[in-house]
Amino acid sequence: MHIKKHLSFSSLRKLLSECFCKIPEYRQNTKVSYSIHDAVMSGFACMYFQDPSILQFQERMEKTLHRNNLSTLFGVKDIPKDSQLRNIVDEIASNKFEYFFEEFARNLQRGKQLDEYQILPNLYLHTLDATGYFSSESIHCPGCLTKTHNEGEEDEKIRFMHQALQVAIMHPDKRQVIPLMPEEIKNTDGQTKQDCETNAAKRLIKKLRTMHPRRGIILLGDDIYSRQPMIEEAKSHNMHYLFVVKPSSHKYLQEWVDAYKNLFTCEYTNFMKGERYVLEWMNKVSLHGGENAPEVNYLLCRVYKKDKKTGEEKKTYQNSWVTDIALDKGNVYKLARGGRCRWRIENECFNTLKNQGYNIERNYGHGEKNLCFNFYLLTLIAFAFHQVFELTDKLYQACRANFCSKMFMWEKLRSYIDLLIFESWEILLTFTLNPKEYIQWAKPPPAA
Repeated sequence: MHIKKHLSFSSLRKLLSECFCKIPEYRQNTKVSYSIHDAVMSGFACMYFQDPSILQFQERMEKTLHRNNLSTLFGVKDIPKDSQLRNIVDEIASNKFEYFFEEFARNLQRGKQLDEYQILPNLYLHTLDATGYFSSESIHCPGCLTKTHNEGEEDEKIRFMHQALQVAIMHPDKRQVIPLMPEEIKNTDGQTKQDCETNAAKRLIKKLRTMHPRRGIILLGDDIYSRQPMIEEAKSHNMHYLFVVKPSSHKYLQEWVDAYKNLFTCEYTNFMKGERYVLEWMNKVSLHGGENAPEVNYLLCRVYKKDKKTGEEKKTYQNSWVTDIALDKGNVYKLARGGRCRWRIENECFNTLKNQGYNIERNYGHGEKNLCFNFYLLTLIAFAFHQVFELTDKLYQACRANFCSKMFMWEKLRSYIDLLIFESWEILLTFTLNPKEYIQWAKPPPAA
Protein backbone atom coordinates (compact mmCIF):
# COMPACT_ATOMS: atom_id res chain seq x y z
CA MET A 1 0.00 0.00 0.00
CA HIS A 2 1.54 3.30 -1.17
CA ILE A 3 2.11 6.32 1.06
CA LYS A 4 3.67 9.63 0.12
CA LYS A 5 7.35 9.16 0.92
CA HIS A 6 7.88 12.42 2.82
CA LEU A 7 4.84 11.66 5.03
CA SER A 8 5.75 8.05 5.81
CA PHE A 9 6.68 6.98 9.32
CA SER A 10 10.35 6.66 8.43
CA SER A 11 10.47 10.16 6.90
CA LEU A 12 8.65 11.80 9.81
CA ARG A 13 10.78 9.88 12.31
CA LYS A 14 13.91 11.04 10.46
CA LEU A 15 12.63 14.62 10.65
CA LEU A 16 12.06 14.19 14.38
CA SER A 17 15.58 12.78 14.80
CA GLU A 18 16.96 15.86 13.03
CA CYS A 19 15.04 18.03 15.48
CA PHE A 20 16.39 16.14 18.51
CA CYS A 21 19.95 16.12 17.16
CA LYS A 22 19.83 19.93 16.89
CA ILE A 23 19.28 20.24 20.65
CA PRO A 24 22.59 21.50 22.09
CA GLU A 25 24.39 19.34 24.65
CA TYR A 26 24.32 21.05 28.04
CA ARG A 27 26.06 18.31 30.10
CA GLN A 28 29.72 17.73 30.82
CA ASN A 29 31.24 15.00 28.64
CA THR A 30 32.21 12.95 31.68
CA LYS A 31 28.57 12.86 32.83
CA VAL A 32 26.98 11.77 29.55
CA SER A 33 25.68 8.19 29.59
CA TYR A 34 22.85 8.62 27.09
CA SER A 35 22.59 11.03 24.19
CA ILE A 36 19.92 13.70 24.19
CA HIS A 37 18.55 12.13 21.00
CA ASP A 38 18.13 8.69 22.60
CA ALA A 39 16.53 10.10 25.74
CA VAL A 40 14.00 12.32 23.96
CA MET A 41 13.25 9.74 21.26
CA SER A 42 12.64 7.13 23.97
CA GLY A 43 10.17 9.52 25.59
CA PHE A 44 8.50 10.05 22.22
CA ALA A 45 8.22 6.27 21.72
CA CYS A 46 6.31 6.02 25.02
CA MET A 47 3.85 8.65 23.78
CA TYR A 48 3.68 7.18 20.28
CA PHE A 49 2.61 3.76 21.56
CA GLN A 50 0.72 5.33 24.48
CA ASP A 51 2.63 3.17 26.95
CA PRO A 52 4.95 4.52 29.69
CA SER A 53 6.29 1.00 30.36
CA ILE A 54 7.63 0.45 26.84
CA LEU A 55 11.22 1.21 27.91
CA GLN A 56 11.30 -1.62 30.45
CA PHE A 57 9.89 -4.15 27.95
CA GLN A 58 12.37 -3.15 25.26
CA GLU A 59 15.28 -3.20 27.71
CA ARG A 60 14.42 -6.79 28.66
CA MET A 61 14.13 -7.65 24.97
CA GLU A 62 17.60 -6.18 24.38
CA LYS A 63 19.09 -8.33 27.13
CA THR A 64 17.46 -11.48 25.77
CA LEU A 65 17.67 -10.98 21.99
CA HIS A 66 20.36 -8.26 21.78
CA ARG A 67 17.89 -6.24 19.70
CA ASN A 68 14.82 -4.15 20.46
CA ASN A 69 12.07 -2.18 18.72
CA LEU A 70 13.25 1.17 20.06
CA SER A 71 16.32 0.58 17.91
CA THR A 72 14.61 -0.75 14.77
CA LEU A 73 11.65 1.67 14.77
CA PHE A 74 13.01 4.81 16.44
CA GLY A 75 16.78 4.68 15.97
CA VAL A 76 17.53 4.58 19.71
CA LYS A 77 21.00 3.17 20.40
CA ASP A 78 20.92 3.11 24.21
CA ILE A 79 17.74 2.90 26.28
CA PRO A 80 17.81 5.27 29.28
CA LYS A 81 16.28 4.61 32.67
CA ASP A 82 13.07 6.48 33.46
CA SER A 83 14.79 8.82 35.91
CA GLN A 84 17.59 9.61 33.46
CA LEU A 85 15.09 10.30 30.69
CA ARG A 86 13.18 12.75 32.88
CA ASN A 87 16.30 14.55 34.04
CA ILE A 88 17.47 15.08 30.46
CA VAL A 89 14.07 16.15 29.07
CA ASP A 90 13.51 18.54 31.98
CA GLU A 91 16.56 20.61 31.00
CA ILE A 92 15.66 21.01 27.31
CA ALA A 93 14.27 24.40 26.29
CA SER A 94 10.80 23.76 24.86
CA ASN A 95 11.35 26.03 21.86
CA LYS A 96 13.79 23.43 20.50
CA PHE A 97 10.73 21.44 19.37
CA GLU A 98 9.55 24.25 17.09
CA TYR A 99 11.75 22.93 14.28
CA PHE A 100 9.71 19.74 13.98
CA PHE A 101 6.32 21.49 13.84
CA GLU A 102 7.60 23.98 11.27
CA GLU A 103 9.03 21.30 8.96
CA PHE A 104 6.06 19.01 9.57
CA ALA A 105 3.71 21.70 8.23
CA ARG A 106 5.99 22.22 5.23
CA ASN A 107 5.84 18.49 4.45
CA LEU A 108 2.04 18.65 4.47
CA GLN A 109 2.13 21.67 2.18
CA ARG A 110 4.57 19.93 -0.14
CA GLY A 111 2.37 16.84 -0.28
CA LYS A 112 -0.72 18.97 -1.11
CA GLN A 113 -2.50 17.66 2.01
CA LEU A 114 -3.02 21.20 3.28
CA ASP A 115 -4.76 22.17 0.04
CA GLU A 116 -7.77 20.16 1.23
CA TYR A 117 -7.97 22.36 4.34
CA GLN A 118 -8.60 25.63 2.50
CA ILE A 119 -11.85 27.11 3.81
CA LEU A 120 -11.65 29.92 1.21
CA PRO A 121 -9.13 30.22 -1.65
CA ASN A 122 -5.62 30.22 -0.12
CA LEU A 123 -7.00 30.69 3.40
CA TYR A 124 -6.77 28.19 6.27
CA LEU A 125 -8.61 28.13 9.60
CA HIS A 126 -6.19 28.17 12.55
CA THR A 127 -8.19 27.49 15.71
CA LEU A 128 -6.93 28.79 19.05
CA ASP A 129 -7.94 27.31 22.40
CA ALA A 130 -6.33 26.74 25.79
CA THR A 131 -6.19 23.43 27.63
CA GLY A 132 -4.89 22.21 30.97
CA TYR A 133 -2.64 19.14 31.14
CA PHE A 134 -1.43 19.10 34.76
CA SER A 135 -3.08 19.90 38.09
CA SER A 136 -1.99 19.24 41.68
CA GLU A 137 -2.37 20.63 45.19
CA SER A 138 1.15 19.56 46.20
CA ILE A 139 3.46 19.21 43.19
CA HIS A 140 4.53 22.48 41.60
CA CYS A 141 7.34 24.43 39.96
CA PRO A 142 8.13 28.14 39.47
CA GLY A 143 6.23 28.17 36.16
CA CYS A 144 2.97 26.78 37.56
CA LEU A 145 -0.21 28.81 37.33
CA THR A 146 -2.14 28.95 40.60
CA LYS A 147 -5.80 29.02 41.55
CA THR A 148 -6.93 29.59 45.12
CA HIS A 149 -10.09 27.91 46.41
CA ASN A 150 -11.94 29.25 49.48
CA GLU A 151 -9.52 32.16 49.77
CA GLY A 152 -9.25 33.51 53.32
CA GLU A 153 -11.07 30.53 54.81
CA GLU A 154 -9.65 27.82 57.07
CA ASP A 155 -9.92 25.27 54.26
CA GLU A 156 -8.16 27.53 51.72
CA LYS A 157 -6.40 25.48 49.07
CA ILE A 158 -4.06 26.40 46.24
CA ARG A 159 -4.12 24.34 43.06
CA PHE A 160 -1.08 24.36 40.79
CA MET A 161 -1.63 23.99 37.06
CA HIS A 162 0.05 23.83 33.68
CA GLN A 163 -1.81 25.06 30.60
CA ALA A 164 -1.03 25.53 26.93
CA LEU A 165 -2.59 27.55 24.15
CA GLN A 166 -3.01 25.15 21.25
CA VAL A 167 -3.34 26.09 17.60
CA ALA A 168 -4.56 23.61 15.00
CA ILE A 169 -5.51 23.73 11.33
CA MET A 170 -8.96 22.33 10.65
CA HIS A 171 -11.75 22.17 8.11
CA PRO A 172 -15.47 21.41 8.61
CA ASP A 173 -15.29 18.48 6.18
CA LYS A 174 -12.20 16.92 7.80
CA ARG A 175 -12.21 14.84 10.98
CA GLN A 176 -8.44 15.12 11.30
CA VAL A 177 -6.96 18.26 12.84
CA ILE A 178 -3.37 19.34 12.20
CA PRO A 179 -1.73 20.47 15.47
CA LEU A 180 0.95 23.14 15.34
CA MET A 181 3.46 24.30 17.96
CA PRO A 182 1.50 25.49 21.02
CA GLU A 183 2.39 28.35 23.36
CA GLU A 184 2.94 27.53 27.01
CA ILE A 185 0.89 29.56 29.47
CA LYS A 186 3.27 29.91 32.40
CA ASN A 187 4.49 32.30 35.03
CA THR A 188 8.01 33.69 34.74
CA ASP A 189 10.30 35.57 37.09
CA GLY A 190 9.48 39.25 37.40
CA GLN A 191 5.81 38.93 36.48
CA THR A 192 3.39 40.75 38.77
CA LYS A 193 0.35 39.08 37.19
CA GLN A 194 -0.24 35.51 36.14
CA ASP A 195 0.14 34.63 32.50
CA CYS A 196 -3.15 34.13 30.65
CA GLU A 197 -4.62 32.86 27.39
CA THR A 198 -4.78 36.24 25.66
CA ASN A 199 -1.16 37.09 26.47
CA ALA A 200 -0.11 33.66 25.22
CA ALA A 201 -2.16 34.27 22.05
CA LYS A 202 -0.22 37.45 21.29
CA ARG A 203 3.06 35.55 21.57
CA LEU A 204 1.75 32.66 19.50
CA ILE A 205 0.41 34.87 16.69
CA LYS A 206 3.81 36.48 16.29
CA LYS A 207 5.60 33.10 16.20
CA LEU A 208 3.02 31.65 13.81
CA ARG A 209 3.58 34.40 11.28
CA THR A 210 7.36 34.10 11.63
CA MET A 211 7.21 30.35 10.95
CA HIS A 212 4.76 30.67 8.05
CA PRO A 213 5.26 34.13 6.51
CA ARG A 214 3.24 33.51 3.33
CA ARG A 215 0.38 31.34 4.56
CA GLY A 216 -3.14 32.75 4.39
CA ILE A 217 -4.41 32.47 7.96
CA ILE A 218 -7.86 32.94 9.48
CA LEU A 219 -7.66 32.87 13.27
CA LEU A 220 -10.69 31.14 14.79
CA GLY A 221 -11.39 31.78 18.46
CA ASP A 222 -14.10 32.09 21.08
CA ASP A 223 -15.54 35.24 22.64
CA ILE A 224 -12.44 36.24 24.65
CA TYR A 225 -10.65 36.96 21.36
CA SER A 226 -13.26 39.32 19.90
CA ARG A 227 -11.80 42.37 21.62
CA GLN A 228 -10.05 45.32 20.01
CA PRO A 229 -6.49 44.47 21.19
CA MET A 230 -6.64 40.92 19.80
CA ILE A 231 -8.23 42.05 16.53
CA GLU A 232 -5.50 44.64 16.09
CA GLU A 233 -2.86 42.00 16.94
CA ALA A 234 -4.18 39.71 14.22
CA LYS A 235 -4.29 42.49 11.63
CA SER A 236 -0.78 43.70 12.51
CA HIS A 237 0.53 40.27 11.50
CA ASN A 238 -1.47 40.18 8.26
CA MET A 239 -3.96 37.60 9.51
CA HIS A 240 -7.72 37.41 9.11
CA TYR A 241 -9.95 36.51 12.03
CA LEU A 242 -13.29 34.86 12.76
CA PHE A 243 -14.10 35.36 16.44
CA VAL A 244 -17.26 34.45 18.36
CA VAL A 245 -19.25 37.40 19.74
CA LYS A 246 -21.66 36.76 22.60
CA PRO A 247 -24.53 39.25 22.93
CA SER A 248 -23.88 39.52 26.68
CA SER A 249 -20.29 40.71 26.22
CA HIS A 250 -20.87 42.85 23.10
CA LYS A 251 -23.99 44.79 24.09
CA TYR A 252 -23.35 47.80 21.85
CA LEU A 253 -22.85 45.59 18.81
CA GLN A 254 -25.91 43.50 19.62
CA GLU A 255 -28.13 46.55 20.16
CA TRP A 256 -27.00 47.98 16.84
CA VAL A 257 -27.72 44.72 15.02
CA ASP A 258 -31.12 44.33 16.71
CA ALA A 259 -32.07 47.88 15.70
CA TYR A 260 -31.11 47.35 12.08
CA LYS A 261 -33.98 45.64 10.29
CA ASN A 262 -32.40 45.05 6.90
CA LEU A 263 -29.60 42.56 7.49
CA PHE A 264 -28.59 40.57 4.43
CA THR A 265 -30.13 37.11 4.63
CA CYS A 266 -29.84 33.79 2.83
CA GLU A 267 -30.53 30.11 3.45
CA TYR A 268 -28.57 26.96 2.66
CA THR A 269 -29.52 23.34 3.13
CA ASN A 270 -27.07 20.61 4.04
CA PHE A 271 -28.98 17.65 2.62
CA MET A 272 -26.52 15.04 3.93
CA LYS A 273 -27.17 16.13 7.53
CA GLY A 274 -30.71 17.37 7.01
CA GLU A 275 -29.81 20.82 8.31
CA ARG A 276 -31.14 24.20 7.21
CA TYR A 277 -28.83 27.18 7.70
CA VAL A 278 -30.34 30.65 8.09
CA LEU A 279 -27.59 33.25 7.77
CA GLU A 280 -27.75 37.00 8.41
CA TRP A 281 -24.88 39.43 8.03
CA MET A 282 -23.85 43.05 7.84
CA ASN A 283 -20.52 44.55 6.82
CA LYS A 284 -18.77 47.52 8.45
CA VAL A 285 -20.26 47.51 11.92
CA SER A 286 -18.55 49.21 14.89
CA LEU A 287 -17.24 46.64 17.39
CA HIS A 288 -18.14 48.91 20.31
CA GLY A 289 -19.19 52.49 20.94
CA GLY A 290 -15.79 53.74 21.98
CA GLU A 291 -13.42 56.04 20.13
CA ASN A 292 -11.30 54.37 17.42
CA ALA A 293 -13.44 51.24 17.54
CA PRO A 294 -12.54 48.90 14.68
CA GLU A 295 -15.09 48.20 11.97
CA VAL A 296 -15.99 44.52 11.78
CA ASN A 297 -18.29 42.38 9.67
CA TYR A 298 -21.03 40.61 11.62
CA LEU A 299 -22.36 37.11 10.85
CA LEU A 300 -25.26 35.36 12.59
CA CYS A 301 -25.97 31.67 12.00
CA ARG A 302 -29.05 29.67 12.98
CA VAL A 303 -29.31 25.97 12.18
CA TYR A 304 -32.60 24.05 12.07
CA LYS A 305 -33.24 20.34 11.86
CA LYS A 306 -36.41 18.25 11.73
CA ASP A 307 -37.14 15.96 14.65
CA LYS A 308 -37.16 12.36 13.38
CA LYS A 309 -40.17 11.41 15.49
CA THR A 310 -42.44 14.44 15.20
CA GLY A 311 -41.20 15.94 11.94
CA GLU A 312 -41.19 19.33 13.67
CA GLU A 313 -38.30 21.62 12.76
CA LYS A 314 -36.27 22.78 15.75
CA LYS A 315 -33.37 25.17 16.16
CA THR A 316 -30.30 23.10 17.03
CA TYR A 317 -27.57 25.73 16.88
CA GLN A 318 -27.07 29.48 17.01
CA ASN A 319 -23.90 31.54 17.09
CA SER A 320 -22.49 34.82 15.84
CA TRP A 321 -19.03 35.98 14.81
CA VAL A 322 -17.13 39.05 13.73
CA THR A 323 -14.56 38.97 10.95
CA ASP A 324 -12.53 41.31 8.78
CA ILE A 325 -13.45 39.31 5.65
CA ALA A 326 -16.10 41.09 3.56
CA LEU A 327 -19.24 38.95 3.77
CA ASP A 328 -21.44 38.02 0.82
CA LYS A 329 -23.60 35.16 -0.42
CA GLY A 330 -20.53 33.44 -1.81
CA ASN A 331 -18.71 32.96 1.49
CA VAL A 332 -21.09 33.24 4.47
CA TYR A 333 -22.06 29.55 4.41
CA LYS A 334 -18.43 28.41 4.28
CA LEU A 335 -17.44 30.77 7.09
CA ALA A 336 -20.40 29.74 9.25
CA ARG A 337 -19.50 26.07 8.84
CA GLY A 338 -15.90 26.96 9.59
CA GLY A 339 -16.97 28.79 12.73
CA ARG A 340 -19.04 25.81 13.82
CA CYS A 341 -16.07 23.44 13.54
CA ARG A 342 -14.19 25.28 16.30
CA TRP A 343 -15.45 22.64 18.74
CA ARG A 344 -13.23 20.08 17.01
CA ILE A 345 -10.11 21.37 18.72
CA GLU A 346 -11.84 20.39 21.97
CA ASN A 347 -13.31 17.11 20.75
CA GLU A 348 -10.92 15.77 18.11
CA CYS A 349 -7.76 17.17 19.73
CA PHE A 350 -8.06 17.73 23.50
CA ASN A 351 -10.63 15.01 24.20
CA THR A 352 -8.60 12.50 22.15
CA LEU A 353 -5.38 13.43 23.97
CA LYS A 354 -7.05 13.18 27.39
CA ASN A 355 -9.45 10.25 27.00
CA GLN A 356 -8.51 8.17 23.95
CA GLY A 357 -5.28 6.52 25.07
CA TYR A 358 -2.76 9.38 25.06
CA ASN A 359 -3.51 10.21 28.72
CA ILE A 360 -2.08 13.70 28.39
CA GLU A 361 -3.22 14.61 31.92
CA ARG A 362 -1.30 11.68 33.41
CA ASN A 363 1.62 12.79 35.55
CA TYR A 364 4.58 11.35 33.62
CA GLY A 365 6.79 13.62 35.69
CA HIS A 366 6.62 17.28 36.63
CA GLY A 367 10.25 18.31 36.91
CA GLU A 368 11.68 21.66 37.91
CA LYS A 369 11.98 23.38 34.53
CA ASN A 370 10.42 22.12 31.28
CA LEU A 371 9.59 18.44 31.81
CA CYS A 372 5.82 18.84 32.06
CA PHE A 373 5.43 20.94 28.90
CA ASN A 374 8.00 18.88 26.98
CA PHE A 375 6.02 15.70 27.66
CA TYR A 376 2.92 17.53 26.40
CA LEU A 377 4.85 18.39 23.22
CA LEU A 378 6.04 14.80 22.72
CA THR A 379 2.47 13.57 23.09
CA LEU A 380 1.26 16.20 20.64
CA ILE A 381 3.91 15.16 18.11
CA ALA A 382 2.80 11.53 18.42
CA PHE A 383 -0.80 12.67 17.83
CA ALA A 384 0.37 14.63 14.76
CA PHE A 385 2.00 11.48 13.34
CA HIS A 386 -1.22 9.53 13.79
CA GLN A 387 -3.39 12.27 12.26
CA VAL A 388 -1.21 12.30 9.14
CA PHE A 389 -1.43 8.51 8.87
CA GLU A 390 -5.23 8.74 9.05
CA LEU A 391 -5.07 11.14 6.10
CA THR A 392 -2.45 9.47 3.91
CA ASP A 393 -1.40 5.97 5.01
CA LYS A 394 -3.57 3.25 3.43
CA LEU A 395 -1.94 0.56 5.56
CA TYR A 396 -2.70 2.44 8.77
CA GLN A 397 -6.24 3.11 7.55
CA ALA A 398 -6.70 -0.61 6.87
CA CYS A 399 -5.61 -1.40 10.44
CA ARG A 400 -8.05 1.18 11.81
CA ALA A 401 -10.87 -0.38 9.80
CA ASN A 402 -9.87 -3.87 10.99
CA PHE A 403 -10.43 -3.13 14.68
CA CYS A 404 -13.53 -2.05 16.55
CA SER A 405 -11.78 0.94 18.13
CA LYS A 406 -8.56 2.92 17.91
CA MET A 407 -7.67 2.02 21.51
CA PHE A 408 -8.02 -1.70 20.77
CA MET A 409 -5.75 -1.34 17.73
CA TRP A 410 -3.04 0.29 19.85
CA GLU A 411 -3.46 -2.40 22.48
CA LYS A 412 -2.67 -4.99 19.80
CA LEU A 413 0.31 -3.03 18.49
CA ARG A 414 1.75 -2.73 22.00
CA SER A 415 1.36 -6.44 22.65
CA TYR A 416 3.19 -7.33 19.42
CA ILE A 417 6.20 -5.05 19.98
CA ASP A 418 6.60 -6.51 23.47
CA LEU A 419 6.99 -9.98 21.96
CA LEU A 420 8.59 -9.63 18.52
CA ILE A 421 11.17 -7.53 16.70
CA PHE A 422 9.88 -5.50 13.73
CA GLU A 423 12.26 -3.99 11.21
CA SER A 424 9.88 -1.19 10.26
CA TRP A 425 6.55 0.43 11.11
CA GLU A 426 5.07 -0.88 7.86
CA ILE A 427 6.03 -4.47 8.73
CA LEU A 428 4.39 -4.06 12.14
CA LEU A 429 1.15 -2.84 10.54
CA THR A 430 1.20 -5.60 7.93
CA PHE A 431 1.70 -8.18 10.67
CA THR A 432 -1.12 -6.66 12.72
CA LEU A 433 -3.53 -6.98 9.80
CA ASN A 434 -2.96 -10.73 9.54
CA PRO A 435 -0.66 -12.31 12.14
CA LYS A 436 -1.51 -15.83 10.93
CA GLU A 437 0.44 -15.26 7.72
CA TYR A 438 3.62 -14.73 9.74
CA ILE A 439 3.27 -17.23 12.57
CA GLN A 440 3.61 -20.92 11.80
CA TRP A 441 1.72 -22.78 14.46
CA ALA A 442 3.13 -26.20 15.35
CA LYS A 443 0.75 -29.06 14.72
CA PRO A 444 -0.22 -31.01 17.82
CA PRO A 445 1.33 -34.49 18.09
CA PRO A 446 -0.87 -37.36 16.89
CA ALA A 447 -3.03 -38.98 19.48
CA ALA A 448 -1.54 -42.12 21.02
